[in-house]
Amino acid sequence: MLKAVILIGGPQKGTRFRPLSFEVPKPLFPVAGVPMLQHHIEACVKVPNLKEILLIGFYQPNEELNRFLFSAQQEFKISIRYLQEYAALGTGGGIYHFRDQIVSGSPEAFFVLNADVCSAFPLAEMLRFQKEHGDPGSSVILGTTANRKQSMNYGCIVAKEETSEVLHYVEKPSTFVSDIINCGIYLFHPEIFQHIGAVFQKNQQDMLLEEPTNGWHRAEVIRLEQDIFTALAGQGKLYVYKTLGFWSQIKSAGSAIYASRLYLDQYHITHPERLASNKAGGPKISGNVYIHPTANIDPTAVLGPNVSIGTGVSIGAGVRVRESIILHGATLQDHCCVLNSIVGWDSTIGKWSRVEGSPSDPNPNDPFAKMDSETLFRDGKLTPSITILGCNVSIPSEVIVLNSIVLPHKDLNRSFKNQIIL
Repeated sequence: MLKAVILIGGPQKGTRFRPLSFEVPKPLFPVAGVPMLQHHIEACVKVPNLKEILLIGFYQPNEELNRFLFSAQQEFKISIRYLQEYAALGTGGGIYHFRDQIVSGSPEAFFVLNADVCSAFPLAEMLRFQKEHGDPGSSVILGTTANRKQSMNYGCIVAKEETSEVLHYVEKPSTFVSDIINCGIYLFHPEIFQHIGAVFQKNQQDMLLEEPTNGWHRAEVIRLEQDIFTALAGQGKLYVYKTLGFWSQIKSAGSAIYASRLYLDQYHITHPERLASNKAGGPKISGNVYIHPTANIDPTAVLGPNVSIGTGVSIGAGVRVRESIILHGATLQDHCCVLNSIVGWDSTIGKWSRVEGSPSDPNPNDPFAKMDSETLFRDGKLTPSITILGCNVSIPSEVIVLNSIVLPHKDLNRSFKNQIIL
């Protein structure tokens, strides 16, 4: 028997994803037409003999999360439970805190996936690799190749070429270590809890030497990357499976557009039924496009490539949408143009308006380039990136919005460029 754990974090994180994370928990943000988490779950249920999926995070249970869990269980016919942390415990602390629930039923192994990654999720391949390498108690990190400069923004892995055993692991080094990086997807044997427990014991002992504090819970804050992988490297207990499939982080709103493109492209193999096609009386489709069945789209509209249209969206005559995510309930009035943007829930874009952002895609000429998670500001100025409209934003007719972030519940009456509109 196998299990899977998905680490979904909590509301204190994901600041680069604002204002989109104001309305829904980041893991439920729709990417390529379905919640971000659903891509993980769909990959997990394809693994033979995987019996349960546990979500670990510190979001307060809410109606939206509960509704997602209920519908996912109904659709995938598998146990999916949410375990709430009392505080942010780190990537290792969360699974250690809920170790009893994870090892219940005596699984032979379990996957751990970070929610903020986009991937082809080669879980079955990782399982086969683990059985072929090392002893049954060894662990596997999914790795991929990055370019030299960007590799320093990730966990870097030095491995034996012949066996793929991890010899050295460094999280975000200050100098180049390796071009093989950690993808945030792991396969563990329950024996991993012995190693995490040793770190927990050491944290407790270290705290006895410190000033008295209410920080007993700090002993449970354990990071898989810095605390566990660094220590396991070179002991014959940790291996890396290098994937050639697609992978990207989803840290910022701009990276959600890129992730949507990757998933839409994968739909040709995994979910061709989700891709729109040109039909008589329908809009013109260019490239990969997802359209929810409840959307109302004028046949003179042109959509794509890389467009995702949510529930209840209304798109008028002559509208052009490219490289964008249009969230549920949005209205795009006649002849408006939306490029490299995310249009928020129940927002309205008036006739002949233009909403455009700057793509922040990886270098297309570098096969190993990754998405840069830009900060909102650089040198005191808003970093040019995609345009984001929060929920219930109203853009009147003939207005231009470029490289701007518009927070929820705003009515604009003039054009904006490179601004955050509060």
